[in-house]
Amino acid sequence: MEKRVSDIFRLMRPFNKNERRTIRELSKFLDKKEMGDVKYLLKLRKVYIEIKQITIVNFSYPVIKALDKESKEAKKIAEYYNNKINETISRELFSEFSKKSEKIKEYIAPNIEGFGDIKEASMLLLFSEKMHILLLGDPGTGKTEILRYVDKLAPISSFGLGSGTSGVGLSINVQGKEVTKGLLPLANNGVCCIDELNLMKKQDMASLYNAMEKGFVTYDKGKTHIRMDAKIKVLATANPRGDKFEGKKKEKIREQLPFDPALLTRFHIVFFIRKPDIEKFMKITRKIVRDEKINIKEEDIHFIKKYIEYAKSIDVGLEPEFEAKIIEFVEEIKKDENSFIVDITPRIVKGIINIAKANARLHLRNKTSREDIEKAINILKHSLYNVY
Repeated sequence: MEKRVSDIFRLMRPFNKNERRTIRELSKFLDKKEMGDVKYLLKLRKVYIEIKQITIVNFSYPVIKALDKESKEAKKIAEYYNNKINETISRELFSEFSKKSEKIKEYIAPNIEGFGDIKEASMLLLFSEKMHILLLGDPGTGKTEILRYVDKLAPISSFGLGSGTSGVGLSINVQGKEVTKGLLPLANNGVCCIDELNLMKKQDMASLYNAMEKGFVTYDKGKTHIRMDAKIKVLATANPRGDKFEGKKKEKIREQLPFDPALLTRFHIVFFIRKPDIEKFMKITRKIVRDEKINIKEEDIHFIKKYIEYAKSIDVGLEPEFEAKIIEFVEEIKKDENSFIVDITPRIVKGIINIAKANARLHLRNKTSREDIEKAINILKHSLYNVY
């Protein structure tokens, strides 16, 4: 960096106590010459160093920020060195964090009591290949909150209402020459979070099927033909017919399903959720009274997103030794099919494999283990046999 004579007096000033502290932190990441560049800009008060804290890994790191917004040089150097620091942090922290990456589950709807399996499945959705999950049940049970947090944590995502009343439809909207992406193409290569899917308009049904199965949506009207990629994973909520599930028998619950079987079977996992009983309701009440609200820091969300992006680059293989265990489980649940609210289809088998691979990615492994298979089977079991 070129040093000017006119800056000589400012360069003579000593660093204050806070600057000395942040310089020590920065020196862990930059070499002597790089530190010289930053110290020069610090002396001129063109940059400052801020210490950020990533709570989820109990780690602090320095960020160089430009004070002089007109100085392109300061901004360029800050950006270059911050990228270098981020690369170093990623290499060091991702490997260490993989040993406790299950903590991500705690960042999904942390203020909602319970729903451990649902939160775990939602977490694994973030690390999965194509997989779709439906949360079907009574209103006011926290389903939407789970969607909102998955939307926050996913590196690529969209969030909106199935009815489209939020201003964005599901597929493609064309007005004159203006083409607007709906929720499905907006989430291409990511997660599409759809709240109240039971209110979806009939004209959106074909687009949803296409996106879930084929990975694209189309618009065909008059002479206008548009196709957009929509390689998505769907996390959706829906309320039953009549708004609230009545009765406990499987036949009665099936009568209240808001979709036909064709749509329901598009999902790899369906969780059924009922209003909480007295014991659970009082537990929720005590939490509200104590005001145990958990706030999530932006630094943690940023770290989790970067971790997900890194983990998703891992190509996970299914070890042949576990194929027999999956077949055995499918045979077991197929015998019990008449007692389930949903049918057992090949998609459920694919769901087991995808969950197992996602759990391996969560821990930065490129091969599935027995633990991954058992995790997938347990999640599927709970979704089939339990009504929350």
